[in-house]
Amino acid sequence: MSIAFNDLVARFDAPEVCALVLMGSHARGEAGPYSDIDLVRFTYKAEPSEPESFLFQERLLVVSTVGPDEVERWFHEPQAATDTIAGVRCARALLDREGYFAQIQARAKVFVWDDAMQQRANRWASEMLVGNAEEARKGLEGLRRNDVGRLLNARFGLSWSMSRVMKVQHGILLSGDNAIYDEVAQAMDDQPEWVRLRRAAFGIEDERGHALTLHEQVRAGLQLYALTARLLSPILLLEHRPLIEHTVSLIQRALPTAPEFIRET
Repeated sequence: MSIAFNDLVARFDAPEVCALVLMGSHARGEAGPYSDIDLVRFTYKAEPSEPESFLFQERLLVVSTVGPDEVERWFHEPQAATDTIAGVRCARALLDREGYFAQIQARAKVFVWDDAMQQRANRWASEMLVGNAEEARKGLEGLRRNDVGRLLNARFGLSWSMSRVMKVQHGILLSGDNAIYDEVAQAMDDQPEWVRLRRAAFGIEDERGHALTLHEQVRAGLQLYALTARLLSPILLLEHRPLIEHTVSLIQRALPTAPEFIRET
């Protein structure tokens, strides 16, 4: 069933709106029967708010409102840039007053991941490894106690967080939010052990079709943390290194095959 995008404009246009933009799979021409419609309302001034969901012509419609401050985040904060820049490049404007969105899209098309952005990405990745020291300890304690709650928290945190760490630190501009698994794997194809551990941490069947247990997934996630710390050791902030190193040492005691942390010389 075709979607009457003109009806979207009529429904969500307002005096404060400067552009209504279709993003995601519908903008790329890849939408399936269950794909949601991603609509972004650009306004001249918008307070931070959560996206809203609606039923529109038998489709899930997700509407986000974005102001100038949020747009600037896309171009200056590495975690925001990796999530949005590629999507903005292929977005489709349904309404664009005075070429407001056209200017944003032009910026996205010439966006370059420069040294300043890389430095911010390195800091963010280092901070994330510190933050996920808690998830690693939950995993270790969950294995010790056979505590399902702790194991589930650790599995979620370590699999997704290590994916995000590498996405941001490597400056991977995702084509869409569903692309994080494949596109991070492609960018990390020179590190097959990292890709293998990540696959296991997500609980994806191995090459023999073997379904991994929850304990196996958490062990893989812990080793993934240790390997991520080792690979990123050169860019970790000095104040973060002791906690990250200690976390890796705990993982190694419990899982002797886990990668060692590389100390500065």
